[in-house]
Amino acid sequence: MQIGYIGLGKMGKNMVFHLLEQGVKVIVWNRSPDPLQEVTAAGAEPAKTIKELVQKLEKPRIIWLMLPSGPIIDDMIKQLSPLLDKEDLLIDGGNSFYKDSIRRSREVKKKNIRYMDIGVSGGPGGARTGACLMVGGSKPDFDKILTLIRAIAAPNAYEYVGPSGAGHFVKMVHNGIEYGMMEAIAEGAAVIDKSPFHLDIAKIFKVYNNRSVIESRLVGWAQEAFSENPQLSGVSSKIEHTGEGEWTVRTAKELSIQTPVIEAALEVRKKSESTPVNFRNKVVSALRGKFGQHKVTSD
Repeated sequence: MQIGYIGLGKMGKNMVFHLLEQGVKVIVWNRSPDPLQEVTAAGAEPAKTIKELVQKLEKPRIIWLMLPSGPIIDDMIKQLSPLLDKEDLLIDGGNSFYKDSIRRSREVKKKNIRYMDIGVSGGPGGARTGACLMVGGSKPDFDKILTLIRAIAAPNAYEYVGPSGAGHFVKMVHNGIEYGMMEAIAEGAAVIDKSPFHLDIAKIFKVYNNRSVIESRLVGWAQEAFSENPQLSGVSSKIEHTGEGEWTVRTAKELSIQTPVIEAALEVRKKSESTPVNFRNKVVSALRGKFGQHKVTSD
């Protein structure tokens, strides 16, 4: 198996490490040199330019883009398209808006280039040991790369969900759900923190995460955060938010679906910049740091 990888951020770099361990040959390009050197030391083959990466890949080529959503992906596709041949496959593994993925698929199809959108969940840790994949695109393309999908994913942690755009649609809703779940955990933790019983929050969450109805990876990460730092000292209560939660709310409105929990969680994040320091928001920040390795400390 062989694949080209463009974009070696926290997710992309760890996915490459995992693929190399599965015996996949990976050709890599990245704008900054440090992660490129790291994966090269682990066995990846570096390319000095985008053109060189394309030339090193056997046909039909498979190229995975692990880039931030927005114009940077369109720019990369513009660079790649003249270099690719019929039946080459581009995969967007980032968090793109699903309508952008539909548009990009149509655009590259005119040039006989195949396109897939794959939502990736699990954070950098999941990328390193096996991610969760939500695959959109044509079913025949999915079948052709199934061996590769299985190499990237944790056991049984993948599914073909539908045509172009469906992968990123499912990942968008996943992240909207994540917003609501994290906010509920944070609010519950804040209530526990102010209880009259002087409770040990880490111990409470240990119980919560052992066969209770709310047992989950998020509750487990909360337990870790409280065990390490019971009052979350130094953790910022300003919560960063990327586009997926907002996209979920906007899409729900287009579909005439009410999403009060996700919308409220999004508003908390938006207002956290101007909200006084509070424990509830610190919990959300701490969770983001745990699963996504996001910066959460106060400046």
